[in-house]
Amino acid sequence: MKSEISSDYEELLVVHTGSAIEIPRAQLIRGTMDAMAFCCKKITGICRCNQHAERPDGTCEKFSCWHNVFLVSLLLLLAFFLAGFVIYDNYIEVSRWETASNYIETAIHSPKHRPTTVPMQSPVNSESKDKNGEPCPHGSGALPKGLVQGSSDLEMRSLWGNPIKEGQRKTPHNLLAIPVGIKQKDNVNKMIQKFPADNFTVMLFHYDGVIDKWSEFKWAERAIHVAAINQTKWWFAKRFLHPDIVALYNYIFIWDEDLGVNHFHANRYLAIMEEEGLEISQPALDTSHADVHYGITKLNPHTRVHRRTYNNRGAHQCLENSTAPPCTGWVEMMAPVFSRAAWQCSWGLIQNDLVHGWGMDMKLGYCAQGDRTKKVGIIDSEYILHLGIPSLGGKHNMNVISFRVHGDTRLEVRKRSYIEMEIFKQRWAKAVDEDECWIDPYLKV
Repeated sequence: MKSEISSDYEELLVVHTGSAIEIPRAQLIRGTMDAMAFCCKKITGICRCNQHAERPDGTCEKFSCWHNVFLVSLLLLLAFFLAGFVIYDNYIEVSRWETASNYIETAIHSPKHRPTTVPMQSPVNSESKDKNGEPCPHGSGALPKGLVQGSSDLEMRSLWGNPIKEGQRKTPHNLLAIPVGIKQKDNVNKMIQKFPADNFTVMLFHYDGVIDKWSEFKWAERAIHVAAINQTKWWFAKRFLHPDIVALYNYIFIWDEDLGVNHFHANRYLAIMEEEGLEISQPALDTSHADVHYGITKLNPHTRVHRRTYNNRGAHQCLENSTAPPCTGWVEMMAPVFSRAAWQCSWGLIQNDLVHGWGMDMKLGYCAQGDRTKKVGIIDSEYILHLGIPSLGGKHNMNVISFRVHGDTRLEVRKRSYIEMEIFKQRWAKAVDEDECWIDPYLKV
């Protein structure tokens, strides 16, 4: 028998995209049934002529597939399911690419490539009223202000007992942070012994990832341990010493691990720093057993504190009227000490992506809370020795180097340090040029 499919059915099988179409309900139902019949014939080949519909010449006036409607329905349902799955899978894939594209586009056009700061309290309507009907001050937020705590600390808390009584106990007022590797544990132990436990919280940045092997020292139980493979002191400081986190501490020591402290005592050092009104300082460096790169950091055995150096030789002379680093208002980055206010400023100076901190030393004086020639100084009576032991990228540390490079890793580290310093200089110049409100207090007229 021969079946005939109307052109109307073919129109119903056309897939329309990009515009909406309207099909009468009766036509849609009839077309669907005929389409099922068509599918039945083409797929199963078992349509039969309705009773009393066979013509004398053997052709059929009307076909019937209803005896296989269940089979056809299953086939169509399976087709719809597979089509829906493919469409959904493609939608997810497209959505992923659109999300990545949007992220990259945002990162490229972002002027500073920095994450967005989210305010702690969401501002409410500026016309909101208080309980007495008076206008609320600007900045009123979603939480009652008496509950919001905008700062924290690094002090550990007990899992039991009375938290109120625990909060009333005396806590250390200063912080010592050191990047450490396990091979320098003996010298680090000597350093920490010079910082009384009742006055200092200790925080160790483990650049080799080793923490458990420090447990032989009793003080290790009260220290804060942070581990990240092959990261620098300033990488750790930017991420874990935010001013709001260390707001409890009066002074913050951010020292290297290779310092000899036989002639140093922390409490005496802080007493001098307070008496001299210093906001940023460092201990003088002993020159009898090690080379010193900058004259201003050299130990002067005849003074308690000095704030400048003199040198009338070479291209970079330091004279009586010199006002710029490294002649005055300068400390080295190996052993700086910051007041709370100075650290709040200095933390902002650290660039999130520049991990070596080169170039920062020349700008720290801007964070001295006043005249850098007076507020930045070197303390001679409590001096230290720089042992000069290479750590990150050093040959003694190759067993923990995870980011391998071809050749001398120390050389590669130094190359990156120079590159970062140039980037920092360019950013400083660009920021100064773009900030119309900022005035350089040390600009020579």
